[in-house]
Amino acid sequence: MGRELAEAFPECRAVFESADRTLGVDLSGACFDGTAEELARTETTQPAVLTVSIAALRALEARGLRPVAAAGHSLGEYAAHVAAGTLSFDDAVRCVRERGRFMQDAVPLGVGAMAAIVGLPVDRVAGVCRDSARNDVVQPANLNGPDQVVIAGHAAAVERAIVLALATGARRALRLPVSAPFHCALMEPAARRLAPVLDSIEFRDPAFDVYVNADAGPVRAGAAARAALVRQVASPVRWHELVNAMIADGIDTFVEIGPGRVLAGLVRRIQRRARIWSVGDPAGVAEVVDVLGAAA
Repeated sequence: MGRELAEAFPECRAVFESADRTLGVDLSGACFDGTAEELARTETTQPAVLTVSIAALRALEARGLRPVAAAGHSLGEYAAHVAAGTLSFDDAVRCVRERGRFMQDAVPLGVGAMAAIVGLPVDRVAGVCRDSARNDVVQPANLNGPDQVVIAGHAAAVERAIVLALATGARRALRLPVSAPFHCALMEPAARRLAPVLDSIEFRDPAFDVYVNADAGPVRAGAAARAALVRQVASPVRWHELVNAMIADGIDTFVEIGPGRVLAGLVRRIQRRARIWSVGDPAGVAEVVDVLGAAA
């Protein structure tokens, strides 16, 4: 991922070179040629996704397009803050590598799991989790839409919740191929380890509103941004509420940067009238610049 951006635009290539230099590893090689197994390791996945996202952002910025607000889903909150100038890219990429390592260390492989529940509102999913816990942890982790919730916790409890969700009327309930149970109470050790890392770097006041996962609202101060990044590790991603808050504040145009189109799809399910693009390659850059550049 990201190879086409690096080959097409010098500003994108500079982002990959900066990540390699900052981390002291060949992250570019992992992005461009890494195996599925290598990219599945969260301590590699997180800096890789952040780097591709910021590369796409720099391509848009070099062509005169700049955001007026930002948000990110989980890891993407770091990209949103880099876009807003809250923290530097070099500091962000160092932090997310540590974040990935801390999150992986928090729960041994195979002990935790995540599952997507489709077709039940969040209050029903929360009830399914309570009834399935049995002294284990299982909680709503990603509140992605009005009827799409990802749960996380101990693997056995997640399996019980899948069965109960289907019996309760969910259209689909399936386990996700992830390496750890993110955004639930099992991530508290990772949050505690991440806090001093974030305390060690400079946070500036964002240049524009950054809507954060833990509160589903904007932060306008560097200290609040830092605190929200700590809290989001073991808190649900309140994406549905967050997008609705952005829309209520007058935002009707969304540009997803980085690999994939997942967030564009989630936003479209929340607000069908919104204008939405995904930018992860040179063609995406050209399309957005052609449409939004002409409107600027």
